[in-house]
Amino acid sequence: MANKGPSYGLSREVQSKIEKKYDPELEERLVEWIVAQCGPSVGRPQPGKQGFQTWLKDGCILCELINSLYKDAKPVKKIQTSSMAFKQMEQISQFLGAAEKYGVLKSDMFQTIDLWEGKDLAAVQMTLMALGSLAVTRTDGCYRGDPSWFHRKAQENRRDFSEEQLKEGQCVIGLQMGSNKGASQAGMTGYGQPRQILK
Repeated sequence: MANKGPSYGLSREVQSKIEKKYDPELEERLVEWIVAQCGPSVGRPQPGKQGFQTWLKDGCILCELINSLYKDAKPVKKIQTSSMAFKQMEQISQFLGAAEKYGVLKSDMFQTIDLWEGKDLAAVQMTLMALGSLAVTRTDGCYRGDPSWFHRKAQENRRDFSEEQLKEGQCVIGLQMGSNKGASQAGMTGYGQPRQILK
């Protein structure tokens, strides 16, 4: 955390809950995918949260990752290494914008500050998981790595029915609705009365 002292009370409690969500095993899988997707030139981070944050903090690797998921037009035109904070945050924002255009839901996105200050690295992991799931689902051939690393997203299975088929369907009573064939109230007793057991 940049320029921040320790937190106390409720802030510390909230921060510790956020930190417990971070998954070291997921970190390993995401590092493997990023290296497979971008190539060995991106290097590898030191194991642990701090190493993972430092590796992704300047936004360069994230921008390379999103660019590698496109064949032709790259969403992030210029990737530049810089030690200036606002440049690094700008690159993270460019990645987030490109990831949203790629299809990652706004609710799955982390905030720039979550990564840059290391406030919520679990949210960073969730964004990368959502991106990986979208990439493995697409059939454009840009995904590299083991397909079992991510869950495939559900695909639309659209069906078109003719007017005739729709009218026929209105006449059918589905078995899910149940049946009252053979049902009667024979043997029922009034409410509150004991059940009669005949021998």
